[in-house]
Amino acid sequence: MSTKEYLKDITEIKDMMNKSSRFFSLSGLSGIMAGIYALIGAAIAYYLVTTSQRGYLITDGKIFNYILIDLAAVALVSTLTAIVLSTQKAKRNNEILWNTASRRLLVAFLIPLVTGGVYILIKIATNHYGLTGSLMLIFYGLALVNASKYTIGNVKYLGYIEIVLGLICAIYPGYGFWFWVLGFGVMHIIYGSLIYFKHDR
Repeated sequence: MSTKEYLKDITEIKDMMNKSSRFFSLSGLSGIMAGIYALIGAAIAYYLVTTSQRGYLITDGKIFNYILIDLAAVALVSTLTAIVLSTQKAKRNNEILWNTASRRLLVAFLIPLVTGGVYILIKIATNHYGLTGSLMLIFYGLALVNASKYTIGNVKYLGYIEIVLGLICAIYPGYGFWFWVLGFGVMHIIYGSLIYFKHDR
């Protein structure tokens, strides 16, 4: 066997191992759509708060419940969009959507995310909601970094950005809404666009 053939075999084995351990069917378009949904949700929340009688948000008010529904709707629609678009991408690539790699990805992503979500709910229940935006960005960033080893490696860079934005947001809690818009809206659109043009097309 020549050196060239040997290197080719090694490359093929490496690619096979990589595909079996990583989930590559994440759709860049789903990232773009998630960012758009986040901006729409933020616009709705901004309108609800600024047009209310108080003009600011309190946890025991009706507007706060509407904001929670708004956030849940953004998360639900983003998740459903990601599932649909990733399923379509997996079919195009002759891949199985629900496999060992995708299960590992989901577990790695959900552990920090669910932990952060429960912690945020505890803080809100005890009327400590000043750093909610910061905590959402930080735990989401940690979830992305933790899951990046099971999917496209570039995901970790979005995670790093979200963590940094969350830490800066902790310094300036009064601007939490705008950091949330930047992290979940703008950065998702930018990152999703990069993935779409680099991998999906």
